[in-house]
Amino acid sequence: MIKNNCFAAIDLGTNSCRLLIANQQKKYLFSEAYSVKLGEGMYEHMQFTPEAIDRGLECFYKLKQIMDRFHIVKYRAIATASCRMAQNAQEFIDKVYHESMIKIEVVDGYEEARLNLKGALEHVCGKTEYVVLYDLGGGSTEITLATNTKNPQILHTISIPWGARNASEAFDLIEYEPQKAQKLHDEIVRYAAGFVKDAKLDTIKDKVCFVATSSTPLRYVSMIEKFGKYDRDKADGHVISCQDIDKQIEEIYKLKRAQMEENLYIGQKRSTIFTAACVIFKSIYDTLGAEKITASLKSAKDGIVSELIDEYNKEHHKENNGKINQISQRNSRSASTDRAC
Repeated sequence: MIKNNCFAAIDLGTNSCRLLIANQQKKYLFSEAYSVKLGEGMYEHMQFTPEAIDRGLECFYKLKQIMDRFHIVKYRAIATASCRMAQNAQEFIDKVYHESMIKIEVVDGYEEARLNLKGALEHVCGKTEYVVLYDLGGGSTEITLATNTKNPQILHTISIPWGARNASEAFDLIEYEPQKAQKLHDEIVRYAAGFVKDAKLDTIKDKVCFVATSSTPLRYVSMIEKFGKYDRDKADGHVISCQDIDKQIEEIYKLKRAQMEENLYIGQKRSTIFTAACVIFKSIYDTLGAEKITASLKSAKDGIVSELIDEYNKEHHKENNGKINQISQRNSRSASTDRAC
């Protein structure tokens, strides 16, 4: 076991579950994403399937084993869209706690956006007055306008109830079909256009940079930069033009499912949801009017770990100051007694 104080963040999404562990100096010691597909088959009845629950329980058992190798003094485990929607989400959460002793907190769209924002701004902080961040998940997509500062202020945010997993099932969109893709496009634009209007984005357009989290933009970077395969760490922080993304998406739309499975940038696990992801991603940046996007690997998990460490350091700073004051008071009393003698 690593004996130094460590902090863990778990971000359970509709498709993936991410674990991040860092030490008190915010050095990352472990980071991994696991394909859980918790939302697979959920759309029709709005319930997690028994198979999805089993995959989730197996994943959390594995996470607990990993966490036990570290001296975890604080952790936070959040769940997002699928657990907000599934009718049997609480049953699943209870089972996870019973079998792994990991307590899952279901967060709303605002908190999800706030944590993503805190984690993702590293590459662009201070470069523009404002930032628009969007996070394409498996069961929802959050778009947020905020001040581009170290402690960003959220000015407007929305949670679109469509992500790559539930949209691929609801719109039956695995391989590209123009009519089905258009229906999904129209649905996404309806929300994104409302965001542009309510956020008054057109009035600050020249003062905004655009950041996108999730694996989708990181995969585009890997394709555009010709890495040879999907490399999330190498892609992190790259800026790509929307024109270059358009060209990649056109090529992706030509692929059959079997070809997507074999594609080194997509792969088997993403083959059933990547077409829908492309439609959603493009519909958003077109509607927002973005010309270039910064792809970020850092997201909610990074925001969680940062906050846990800051809270811990603050608590112990107060505790240490209290002890110092107590010692100082005792010494002062002793000195007074000596003088009296």
